[in-house]
Order: sequence, then C-alpha cells, then structure tokens
Amino acid sequence: MSPRCLRVMAAVSLLAGAACAGPSIPHEPDVLDVTLPAPTEQVRTAVIQVLTDGGYDVEQEDDQNLRTGYREEIRSPWDGLLRWRFGTGRSRVNAVVTAADDQSTRLRLHVQYEGKDGLFTRWEESPTALPQSAENQLRLIKNALRIL
Repeated sequence: MSPRCLRVMAAVSLLAGAACAGPSIPHEPDVLDVTLPAPTEQVRTAVIQVLTDGGYDVEQEDDQNLRTGYREEIRSPWDGLLRWRFGTGRSRVNAVVTAADDQSTRLRLHVQYEGKDGLFTRWEESPTALPQSAENQLRLIKNALRIL
C-alpha cells in the first residue's frame, strides 16, 4: 500500500472512532403518573387518539398497557435513510391506564426519546423534545377529555 492510502485509512479510522466516542449525557426519565377525573375507557380512548394523531402506531397489549413503535419524526419517501444515517430524534411511548375508582383513572406515561446527530453516531437516550414530552402528551390527553 502507498503511504497516501495508509494516511487516508488512518484518517477515516480516527474519524469513525471519534464519532463513536464520548459519554452520554445523564438526564431524568420522562415519566408522569397522574389521576384523571374520567372513566378508564374514556381515558384509554383519548390516549390512543392523541398518540395516533401524533404519528405513533399504538398497540394495546392488554386492558391496561399501551405501547407504541417509534414515531414518524420525518415524513418523506426517504424516512428510513434520514433517520438511520443522518440522525434526528425518535421517540416511543408506554402508557398504563388503570381504574382508580368508578369515575377516575390513573395514567402513567413514559416517553423514551433517543437522539442521533450524524452518520457515524449511534442512537442514545436524550432529553425529550418538547412536542413529544410526557407533559405535552398529558396536556393533549386532557384537552381530548375536556379536562382543565
């Protein structure tokens, strides 16, 4: 191999190694646990509606647990390439809807947000972007239920 080729290979190796290095930034999990003054079925319906309107595919695991896949953060024919290669944010939600009594429901929302900022970096947990945050999801759910 020529010295120029060796230098190019060394530079690419150094770039790839530097892009993958570095500690993750610690942050608090984005979790809310609240009691809403509405029947369980209405709350479950509102959660599914809000998450579906927000771009999530919602799966109902059982009577209490709702889970989503990753939200469609970018809407174009190139979604997969843009998210996988060049990075952006992606989020998914786990919700637990349980009856507290006849007219109130406990709701636990956990939003998992991951970020990526380049071709050679991997997805890492990141602080949740405001539009996808558990606080904002709760606000939208309360609006759907017409609770102030």
